[in-house]
Amino acid sequence: MPHDSHVSHDHDHAHAHGHEHKHDHQHDHDHEHKHAPKAASCCSSQHACSSTPAVPAGPALPSAAIAGASTAKYRIANMDCPTEERLIRNKLANLAGVVGLDFNLMNRVLDVHHTLATLATVEAALHGIGMQAIPMEADAPVARDPNEGSLSGLQKGLLVVSGLAAAGAEALAWTTHEDSSPLVIALALLSIATGGWPTLKKGWIALKTFTLNINFLMSLAVFGAVAIGQWPEAAMVIFLFAIAELIEGLSLNRARNAVHSLMQLAPDTATVADAGGAWNQVSVATVAIGALMRVKPGERIALDGVVASGESSVNQAPITGESMPVDKTVGDVVYAGTINERGLLDVTVTANSGNSTLAKIVKVIEETQGKQAPTQRFVDNFARYYTPAVVVFAILVAVLPPLLLGQPFMAWVYKALVMLVIACPCALVISTPVTVVSGLTAAARRGILVKGGQFLETGYRIKAIAVDKTGTLTMGKPAVTDVMALDGGSRDTILLLAASLDANSAHPLAAAIVKAGPPASSHLPVTQFAALHGRGVQGTINGQTYYLGNARLMTELQVLTPELQAMLAGLEQQAYTAMVLATAAGALGVIAVADVLRPTAASAIARLNALGVTTVMLTGDNALTAQRIGAEVGVSMVKAELLPENKLDEIKALQQQFGVVAMLGDGVNDAPALAQADIGFAMGAAGSDTAIETADVALMDDELGKLPEFISLSQRTRSILVQNISFAIGIKAVFFGLALASMATLWMAVFADVGASLLVVANGLRLLRKSKQA
Repeated sequence: MPHDSHVSHDHDHAHAHGHEHKHDHQHDHDHEHKHAPKAASCCSSQHACSSTPAVPAGPALPSAAIAGASTAKYRIANMDCPTEERLIRNKLANLAGVVGLDFNLMNRVLDVHHTLATLATVEAALHGIGMQAIPMEADAPVARDPNEGSLSGLQKGLLVVSGLAAAGAEALAWTTHEDSSPLVIALALLSIATGGWPTLKKGWIALKTFTLNINFLMSLAVFGAVAIGQWPEAAMVIFLFAIAELIEGLSLNRARNAVHSLMQLAPDTATVADAGGAWNQVSVATVAIGALMRVKPGERIALDGVVASGESSVNQAPITGESMPVDKTVGDVVYAGTINERGLLDVTVTANSGNSTLAKIVKVIEETQGKQAPTQRFVDNFARYYTPAVVVFAILVAVLPPLLLGQPFMAWVYKALVMLVIACPCALVISTPVTVVSGLTAAARRGILVKGGQFLETGYRIKAIAVDKTGTLTMGKPAVTDVMALDGGSRDTILLLAASLDANSAHPLAAAIVKAGPPASSHLPVTQFAALHGRGVQGTINGQTYYLGNARLMTELQVLTPELQAMLAGLEQQAYTAMVLATAAGALGVIAVADVLRPTAASAIARLNALGVTTVMLTGDNALTAQRIGAEVGVSMVKAELLPENKLDEIKALQQQFGVVAMLGDGVNDAPALAQADIGFAMGAAGSDTAIETADVALMDDELGKLPEFISLSQRTRSILVQNISFAIGIKAVFFGLALASMATLWMAVFADVGASLLVVANGLRLLRKSKQA
């Protein structure tokens, strides 16, 4: 079964994170990023995938290009799961001049790194094992056929004929009690020829390449049934298996297409101004950075850019998961795939279609699906031993009872054939990738970019999460929290005078006061303005000189009364910065400024606490500020006055205390601590390449509620994985018992295996349905 966007690598060593795909972290993870050997896999579009190779694969080839080697790209429509990958590896690994192979199973693209003058031998080898290899240009985008995976009219007709012939053979054998009459044999052969030829052909290829896979097992079961005279059983087995491939392929394509549907959110054309100022509809692929793009109300934005003119609200849910539209005006960033709701926007393009935020999200999902999640490694390793063990057991079942106990030979051979069908670990192997892919896509739809299944699986085990204070729990910039007028003055007058003075200052505190005050058009004219270094500002308004500054300035003016000093000390103890507005005659009012909490911070922390996660606030601020904000937001622990290297030590200490620890930061200043954490979260990643690259999980906006949402999604994913694996193993165990008790037929075993596969796929896809409802 395809790891839907599986970029496969041959190496088993710790991932060096150096090759050209750049899908990994630029920090040194302690996580296990090893690519487990690809083992059993199951059915996909139009063909079945394999169980584990019975013999060692060919020589390991590196996946990255070798110095001095050329790279040839092939699009192979019938290569989408590890069965084909293993066949190709076994075939090409021993070819002289082939020095590396790189597989992208989601896009069905093979890179062959070589030192050959001509690729004729490579292409002949691929065609020799049934691979429909079409050469591609190196940088050509991968075109997707919307009908890929579906059957042609002829194939559908052949399947119908196969089904009718198999049903006819069963019915005739049932009524005549004769399994080997000429008419039954004729109907069975017709069914096998029309429905089973692709499977038998692949079974022959598997035999030639010494690969023990489901095609080989099914072919063996069919020929075994024919050999003991069970013609109707042989026909029904091959027909049901063909149907199984078709249905499973369509189900799996839903998971694959869920990822590609994200990419389709951005339109293929954009309205762009030409050199003469005229507006033309052009392909997004031709739009240059710096071009001016017009977006009408109701249209999807085609490319990332900055608003050059116009005002509107934009629905950013496809990128950030935000439920409410976001107001946009000149200078604001907009993203491809988002929806312009009401106003006309002219946008300066800042990234081409292949480098948009949306394209990066899809690229990350596609590339990271190749990193096997822990459950996938377990399942594949289990299947690696399970399938050969069952085949050996089936042979023993066929041989030992007749030899040792004098039992009827044909009856035990039939039981062995049933066990061969049961030996296909389809439902087991298919269960994990479909669930993980669905979980990754569901998270992306909510504005949570997960860099691999291992992080999605680890999320439910998080016991503590360390959160950086500035810019994460808080807005990261000061805001006015309180205005206190003295001696009966007016609050609005204080703000008007202070804002008029500070409109001339570039200080961050001044910006906060100006923002809290009336609009700029209402500001009073200021003359003789002066910035007083380290103390504040002064200026003359309507002939009166006003001062706005700290306690030191008030002391110099000799207006710092004991009452005012007590008020400022009280504010300072609560970690507020206090600014006093005064004249030479005395203080007029006090303005308190602080870095304020994000609106959803407290509710997000409360949800994390309710999930049993210990929340820890890390900050370089003084203990007073940290304790006040920690109490406001409701975190479990506060760690204050930390240097960046101290944050790394705190993460290590938390890991010793709690086990699995996550860290939420900005993805830039917190890189060492994010790398040390079991899962590193970065906020506001929609506009930050660095955050997308360095974090294990990137939150596309600044919504803290995505943290508990991610943990809940991880818990649901884990629950579905356990259900699927338990069910898949359980159904095998039941049919082993039924086979030994002579209560299971061949076609019943196939039917049960198909049913189990479909159920686990449908169960995994439930994650996508939940994400749509959210």
